[in-house]
Amino acid sequence: MVKKKKDDTTEEQPIIPEIVDQAESPAAQPGETAEGAATPDQQALDKLESALQASQDEARRNYDLYLRATADLENYRKRAQREKEDLSRYGHEKVLREILPIADNLERAIEHAKKDETDSQGLLQGVEMTLGQFSQVLDKFSVRPVTALGEPFDPSRHEAMGQIESDAQPPNTVVQELQKGYFLNDRLLRPALVMVAKAPPAAQPGIDETS
Repeated sequence: MVKKKKDDTTEEQPIIPEIVDQAESPAAQPGETAEGAATPDQQALDKLESALQASQDEARRNYDLYLRATADLENYRKRAQREKEDLSRYGHEKVLREILPIADNLERAIEHAKKDETDSQGLLQGVEMTLGQFSQVLDKFSVRPVTALGEPFDPSRHEAMGQIESDAQPPNTVVQELQKGYFLNDRLLRPALVMVAKAPPAAQPGIDETS
């Protein structure tokens, strides 16, 4: 049996499609895979850029807030300074407006006394009415008198101007008030000027009555 001789010509092999596809596809860019997806390094870089942009935006917003807060604080400081100056110059305006009618009544009482010198009773009534009006003004502004007569001497409320011998009152008792004292709320506005009782010499121990 005669074997069939192989043909010397080499049979052409078909081109594999996968090889052709790879040869025709463009080269992958750095940071990307062959399919075009970002590499982990590229993803990390994108996140950093995004975080940097967000930080810059936040920094700009915070700077704007800082500028506004600084301007508001400066305006408040100027307004507070003006209010302080106005309070120093006009802080007693309300009190003075309440006192002015009292001064008017005193002037009327004096004019009436000059016209009719014999009407002393009318002058007395006018002054008493004015004093009552003045007491109402003081009470309106939380000013109240210090109790003194008949009270034990209290250096926190009274100022002793001298002593008076008295056997009717215990020693160190206020027996005379020379000038009223006043409180403003719970603060002493001025002390009461008083005279304080002391025991007569005969009642003081250790003193010979015959001497």
